[in-house]
Amino acid sequence: MERTIIHPLAHSRPRRHTGLFDRLRQMREIRRQRRALSELSGHLLKDIGISADEARRESERPAWDVPSHWLR
Repeated sequence: MERTIIHPLAHSRPRRHTGLFDRLRQMREIRRQRRALSELSGHLLKDIGISADEARRESERPAWDVPSHWLR
């Protein structure tokens, strides 16, 4: 039988991308991407399969309003 040994300090070690500064960095990147989306021409929006109204709505969302799978 195989045993798994867990280090006693395993839960106290800092994890990547969980701190406040990492979260703020993610929010800044999301804001940048949404701004870029709002600046795309109708032709480019059509290429990626979204309407100008969809792009406008997405670009107006706050940076903290994202699907959970974006934060992985």
